Amino acid sequence: MRAQPKASHYINGRFVDDEQGQPLEVIYPATGEVIARLHAATGNIVELAVEAARAAQEQWARMRPAERGRILRRAAELLYRHNDEIARLETLDTGKPLQETTVADPASAAEALEFFGGAVAGYHGEYVDLGGGPFGYTRREPLGVCVGIGAWNYPIQIAGWKSAPALAMGNAMIFKPSEVTPLSALRLAEIYTEAGLPAGLFNVVQGFGDVGAALVAHPAVAKVSLTGSVPTGKKVLSLAGSHMKHATMELGGKSPIIIFDDADVENAVSGAMLGNFYSTGQVCSNGTRVFVQDGIYERFLKRLTARTSKIVIGDPLDPDTQMGPLINKAQHDKVTDYIEIGKSEGAKLHYGGAVPQLQGFENGLFVEPTIFTAVTDDMRIAREEIFGPVMSVLSFSDEVEAIERANNTEFGLAAGVFTRDLPRAHRVIGELQAGTCWINTYNLTPVELPFGGARQSGIGRENSLAALSHYSQLKSVYVETGDVDSPY
Repeated sequence: MRAQPKASHYINGRFVDDEQGQPLEVIYPATGEVIARLHAATGNIVELAVEAARAAQEQWARMRPAERGRILRRAAELLYRHNDEIARLETLDTGKPLQETTVADPASAAEALEFFGGAVAGYHGEYVDLGGGPFGYTRREPLGVCVGIGAWNYPIQIAGWKSAPALAMGNAMIFKPSEVTPLSALRLAEIYTEAGLPAGLFNVVQGFGDVGAALVAHPAVAKVSLTGSVPTGKKVLSLAGSHMKHATMELGGKSPIIIFDDADVENAVSGAMLGNFYSTGQVCSNGTRVFVQDGIYERFLKRLTARTSKIVIGDPLDPDTQMGPLINKAQHDKVTDYIEIGKSEGAKLHYGGAVPQLQGFENGLFVEPTIFTAVTDDMRIAREEIFGPVMSVLSFSDEVEAIERANNTEFGLAAGVFTRDLPRAHRVIGELQAGTCWINTYNLTPVELPFGGARQSGIGRENSLAALSHYSQLKSVYVETGDVDSPY
């Protein structure tokens, strides 16, 4: 099984390589086989990418926003047209089931390009009446060269979420995918070129942490947007801050889902499963602390167990497979270690937790969907981000208790509430310290709504008009229409 791209990097509208770069192997998580071999960027590759972006950006920024948007919308159409091809590539790159990637990955990137391609023409500054004669206005201006650093769980989605608002606002972008999943960003770059994006405006540079650091520290780079872990985010934000650069950090979480007695049980189970088992639990916004009110707890747990037992684990390229492997051995070891930690801390392994042996996929990095009960708030499995299909189900008695315990975390990415009492739903959401919230559903992220976290979970927002603000800067202009009054 092969997925070898034409070259490792995409710079100034073409594929380029430098075999002096550190080797980078792409592993298919379902079998452990190498499906592509690339090279990390050398210093020369980084300089070529920055120079290409800088040379192209000024003229791009002078184009009418509607013209820029037209190119993005053409790229969105191409993504939709090639959805099945790119979904398969994403499955090979990540191990996520084709059942997911076909509906959630290139399609999400396409929606971002489509939205920002249409929205940017109406996104502009304001007129300010200063009384009498003078007036003011503001201009939304691009930042220049932006760097996007992706995560391995949603490679092409993240590339689209970052590049679409950046390009729409008149910036250029250099995108560094995760070294674990480097393939689909190269395909997106080809599509941008086919759609008519001028060369140099979207460049893909592969590499490890040192390549990301070199891009962030480069004096020609104005902004960095990272999706990743909290420890990585702190390092990148510190580096960007030391150079006074703009930064958006979309980081991890340990998000709560609160299920009240009056909730629809089937919907609540659906939300909890989506918030824990989709993408084999490798989603930053997952609601891995599921708080269930006492009166519904046993009924909820019974239905959750029954439905979890029917999840189909297997070949990610089989359309009937619902759960694939974890991304790599390091992540597999981390998740299985946390399962052992949960048991050693006294939590009850209610369901799953084993490593299935699947015929033909003996080297696959699979783990069963896992449910823990008898979990206390101070246990590590209830406090630390696991990033795997491990759910903690906790009980609570009343609203005040649920809010207090849900907020008892350093994170603040997401939260969900299930109840038929809508005034209570809005009241509780108002008290939860999280940036992205859901009522009676979970983990839906339409491009029209901002996505991002609070506290340790990040700074800034992806998606919606908020993202355009993060890829632009405001210029204020005062206009005097009369004489200048001066005491001198």
